[in-house]
Amino acid sequence: MPPEPAKPSPLLEARALTKRFDNLLALDAVSLAVNRGTVTAILGPSGSGKSTLLRCLNFLVLPDSGEVLFDRTLINPRLDAALNAHRARVGMVFQQFNLFPHLLVWENLALAARLVRHLSAAAARDRAISLLARVGLAEKAFAHPLQLSGGQQQRAAIARALAVEPSVLLFDEPTSALDPELTGEVLAVMRQLAADHTTMVVVTHDVEFARQAASEVVFMDAGRVVESGPPARVIDAPTTDRARRFFKPSTVAER
Repeated sequence: MPPEPAKPSPLLEARALTKRFDNLLALDAVSLAVNRGTVTAILGPSGSGKSTLLRCLNFLVLPDSGEVLFDRTLINPRLDAALNAHRARVGMVFQQFNLFPHLLVWENLALAARLVRHLSAAAARDRAISLLARVGLAEKAFAHPLQLSGGQQQRAAIARALAVEPSVLLFDEPTSALDPELTGEVLAVMRQLAADHTTMVVVTHDVEFARQAASEVVFMDAGRVVESGPPARVIDAPTTDRARRFFKPSTVAER
């Protein structure tokens, strides 16, 4: 028999991450492996540690113990050069859009490209205009962020994250501040990124997005990974009582 093909090594990996805030154990030895070109959706009740895990992946929050590896290389967040290089590879999209209101939309993107990738002014502008077109905002390039709807601002924030050419995009509940209509336009952009094989880790309460777009679903509760696997198993056929309660049809319909 021919040998089985080797499993791909994770592009981004967390090993036994633990984080405590005073008396709260936010992460309890959590491990996660993210393969290149996949979408990992992290779901769970509020306070389960989802956002803390995401922020530990690019060291916006420093874990108390455990390791983060990128492409099999251990990252030391206490070395500025290693931390800066890691954050350039691992982009972040937040709940709030965090666009600079005094800059035009294209200037927000170009600034990121110039600071992180050291592009020339002309190259950064061209990249900004191209990315805004990619997320359906070409006509808003010369507007100020406050002239955009919430959904448009979040799409601009996604384009800004893409401007630094990250290898992985982290999304921290990117639609939680939006109404359902605006949520749809942001999720459409994210689905297109998934179709383009952009590596993404998405903390979300949107079970349908996870079911449709994710390669892997991670269900967390009380700072631990309870279940992980393909959406069809974790969401539709969970093996633990805790996950079954979370994903039961009536609960999913209410979310």
